[in-house]
Amino acid sequence: MESIVSFANEIVWSKALVYGLLLTGVLFSIMMRFFQVRHFKEMIRLMFHGEKSPTGISSFQAIAVSLAGRVGTGNIVGVSTAIFIGGPGAVFWMWATAFLGASSAFIESTLGQIYKREINGQYRGGPAYYIESGIKGKAGRIYGIVFALVTVLSVGLLLPGVQSNAIASSMKNAFGLNPWIIAIFLGALLALIIFGGIKTIANVATAVVPFMAIVYIGLAVVIIVLNIGEVPGLIAMIFKSAFGAEAAFGGIFGAMIEIGVKRGLYSNEAGQGTGPHAAAAAEVSHPAKQGLVQAFSVYVDTLLVCTATALMILMSGTFNTTDGTTNKDGTPHLMHDNGIYVKAPDGSKDVTGTAMYAQAGIDKAFAGEDYTFDPTYSGFGSYFIALALFFFAFTTILAYYYIAETNVSYIIPSDKQKIWIIVVRLVLIGATVYGCVKTADVAWAMGDLGVGMMAWLNIIAIWILHKPALRALRDFEIQKKQKGSGKYAIYKPAPDEVPNAKFWHEDYPKRLKEFDLKDK
Repeated sequence: MESIVSFANEIVWSKALVYGLLLTGVLFSIMMRFFQVRHFKEMIRLMFHGEKSPTGISSFQAIAVSLAGRVGTGNIVGVSTAIFIGGPGAVFWMWATAFLGASSAFIESTLGQIYKREINGQYRGGPAYYIESGIKGKAGRIYGIVFALVTVLSVGLLLPGVQSNAIASSMKNAFGLNPWIIAIFLGALLALIIFGGIKTIANVATAVVPFMAIVYIGLAVVIIVLNIGEVPGLIAMIFKSAFGAEAAFGGIFGAMIEIGVKRGLYSNEAGQGTGPHAAAAAEVSHPAKQGLVQAFSVYVDTLLVCTATALMILMSGTFNTTDGTTNKDGTPHLMHDNGIYVKAPDGSKDVTGTAMYAQAGIDKAFAGEDYTFDPTYSGFGSYFIALALFFFAFTTILAYYYIAETNVSYIIPSDKQKIWIIVVRLVLIGATVYGCVKTADVAWAMGDLGVGMMAWLNIIAIWILHKPALRALRDFEIQKKQKGSGKYAIYKPAPDEVPNAKFWHEDYPKRLKEFDLKDK
């Protein structure tokens, strides 16, 4: 079974998907005249000045829920892995991926808004919804159901355990806590939140996500200040390495680009179909508004949080880099060995990219010249990384739940949804608890396979359906110019432009008339 899943993962997560996502970002950026630069200030303004209603959440809540899903263990372990395989230059390619990926995030999130529906008093939307409404007919419905089923299986059953296992492991290493204590605590906390629905999830995400991001990035700033003299050399090393000009890392140029792009995409999830679920839940007067806000979330994930991790590691020099070959005993051969490792259960040394890189980096930054690496040492670094992983991974599980619930709502008729949503909640809580106390490599690999399939299904869909999103951006830009601010832009598509966008053709115009009558 494990070999079959591994083989399927190699096919799904091949270079075709990685570079396909990157090429998509490049082409969409060109089509939209690099909107991510032109509308940067507007992204920030819209994030804090969104609408809110009993049916939808605010733009800030939507970006918080979206970031809850984007910012996870990959922002720590993923960055460490990128540096292990690609050296410092991989960080540059993560930045480039985020910049270009913002365009894919705009397209998918704008489509999520255009084709959203109001179901049982809540906005619902995402790839399954815009696939059915945009492609239309039996083909659209089957395509949408396939996406929804893959998504529910991946984020509802397989992936929560990956995140909870990271929490339990880090808490055990830092504080010596029994995994069962963490499992019971996480299960109870998760139940309290997810049984409250999207409003409760959004409120928690709004409180936790900004806090965890600010504290994490703030620590990186402190470390930069403590080592300010090394900053110019570090930045130069990242850029020189990125283009093969740094002799120490010149032999891994190809691997550097590939892992930088791959880890950037894994982390920010641009184009993979996760972000549109939260985007569709937002109350906005124009779909492009939420598209711009969600594009900014890619920047936050990679350019801020991932960069914070990278700087803490690189500035302290607490990393190893492999040349891609192996030693006789099967361990990776290191071209750059700083002696950082984790002791495996069998007593062997794991020198690959783990959370230890960041943990040791923090400890060394504060200890200075007196620092000596010790994998068993529990200091400020291990405590901080354990807490960071708790917040990052727990909020990711919350986002997983919301994505799963949204796709169940798509598959199941509205009069039968209640019982199935309860089933999804219980399954996800069970998967989270199980992940704390057990490791299931096959389940993790199957989760990766599911996410990869989501990415393929979504990337094909947004290429088929991207034109309404491009028109929405042009319409927003015209209204912004005419009215002096994007704040007043209202989406009023022609009947034949997006014929299945019922919300914008029927529901929203009704609401506008009601507001006009109230004002009179």
